[in-house]
Amino acid sequence: MLKRSSLSALLLAVLSLPAMANEAAIRKAFTERLPTLKVDEVRPAPMPGLWELRIGNEIRYTDPTGSFIIEGELIDLKSRKNLTEERVTQLNRVDFASLPLKDAMVWKSGSGKRRIAVFADPNCGFCKRFERGLQEMKDVTVYTFLIPILAGDSAEKSRSIWCAKDSTSAWLGWMLKGEMPPKSAPGCDGGVIERNLALSRRIHVNGTPAIVLEDGSRIPGAVSAAELEKRLQALNAPAGKS
Repeated sequence: MLKRSSLSALLLAVLSLPAMANEAAIRKAFTERLPTLKVDEVRPAPMPGLWELRIGNEIRYTDPTGSFIIEGELIDLKSRKNLTEERVTQLNRVDFASLPLKDAMVWKSGSGKRRIAVFADPNCGFCKRFERGLQEMKDVTVYTFLIPILAGDSAEKSRSIWCAKDSTSAWLGWMLKGEMPPKSAPGCDGGVIERNLALSRRIHVNGTPAIVLEDGSRIPGAVSAAELEKRLQALNAPAGKS
């Protein structure tokens, strides 16, 4: 006679067979019909009969046979929740503690108790606007990861800034005052730039500025000091309060 634990495991395995079959059918269909589309994950969607496709950090939907693809947002009308948005937010969450902060430039104001990480390109106009707004913030520590992803001399500027005697001063001088950083010394190790680029690809940073808060949530693009302050206050508010 099967033990209860063994019976439960067997029942769970049997119940999961249809899902496994559907996943296999969907993957096979997309491999044949859209071979250039890399599907990272297939799983049941919150809506019965619908399947979720994860492509990087983007979400699409399909039917159980993989014959159709749906681009759009899934809304729960009862709870008024945007389920697609919630899923994308979850996928984009970053483990702040795992960020290699030694590869970032850092400055702080006041106590510096509220920490944020920023991915920025020295030729990014929105980054300059955001940096100016940051100067109005109180009690923050800002870690800036240089990622030269724009055209032109972004890579050269990034290396010169990082290799300056005081990289943070060179960064702020360029972003706030337009002071050109000195040319980097030939012996400077600019490997941090490549590491930052690899990190940005790994966590799907596709534009600058990209802001990461301590809870791992993101703000894509430049926001005003007032909006950032609102987000930081909400983050540090006691549970149950906004």
